[in-house]
Amino acid sequence: MEDLPVYLFTGFLEAGKTRFIQETLEDPRFNNGERTLLLLCEEGELEYEEGLACMENVFVETIEHESDLTPKVLDYLEKKHRAERVMVEYNGMWQLSSFYDSMPEAWVIYQEFLFIDAGTFLSYNANMRGLMVDKLTTCELAVFNRFGGEMDKMDFHKIVRGINRRTAIIYESPEGVVEYDDIEDPLPFDINAPLIVVGDEDYAVWYRDVSEEPEKYHGKTVECLGMAVINSRFQAGNFAFGRKVMTCCEEDIQFASFLAQCAPDKMPENKKWYRLRFQMEFKFHKLYGRKGPVLTVCAMEEVPPPKEAVATFY
Repeated sequence: MEDLPVYLFTGFLEAGKTRFIQETLEDPRFNNGERTLLLLCEEGELEYEEGLACMENVFVETIEHESDLTPKVLDYLEKKHRAERVMVEYNGMWQLSSFYDSMPEAWVIYQEFLFIDAGTFLSYNANMRGLMVDKLTTCELAVFNRFGGEMDKMDFHKIVRGINRRTAIIYESPEGVVEYDDIEDPLPFDINAPLIVVGDEDYAVWYRDVSEEPEKYHGKTVECLGMAVINSRFQAGNFAFGRKVMTCCEEDIQFASFLAQCAPDKMPENKKWYRLRFQMEFKFHKLYGRKGPVLTVCAMEEVPPPKEAVATFY
């Protein structure tokens, strides 16, 4: 079964999605007449100019309700128009999981862009943090439209980087001048030190960095604070070591941990806090079912719980 490319454009109303999609379809480098299913999950002020030559093989379908996103509906629309690719103007008030979970088997996200009105971003982030995190977590490009000269890029940069360290960021002024974000984000610990000491307030950043680039920690010695959790599935000498991490709100708090190993007679107590020093390896382990970070304990000291039991990104 061949992949069906999906180009996903997310963001809230009046953020610039329609204009960008229309300009993309007008670009011959992208559009050579491929049969394109264009799914509209909301209706903004701008409408598509369907009379243009570039729209000849573009078939517009409207999804009015989030509950209408089902594999059956999407598969039907694909076959109805014999689509060679799909473009989606997604409703910012809908969870992305509603779309991901409904994609037919052959549908594959090729690109995911997020468009944001810079004038409302800080307010939306404060009042609808869960929806903002939902859109920033997986996008590869975030475009801040209407970015005024009086705005501080760092205010926007920190929020994006607190959720996604890899997404590219663009600031577009009301006059159409585009600037790329070039602010560097040094890690709050020295990755090249003989001993990487992770501060109690930096656990979330360290955990995310290991999750994204585990290979660079292979062979490194690390010291940090966390909780030991023992599971009956684990063999003697194995336990989970980590902390609860909150990305956006209380509903998304999860225990973010890695597999740790020590001598069976040196096992920690379940759900007690420890400061561990360990050597990291990136290797296959059956508890992961794939390659993953494995922590081999060098030293272990029981300590009181931290002042903030839940780690955050900022």
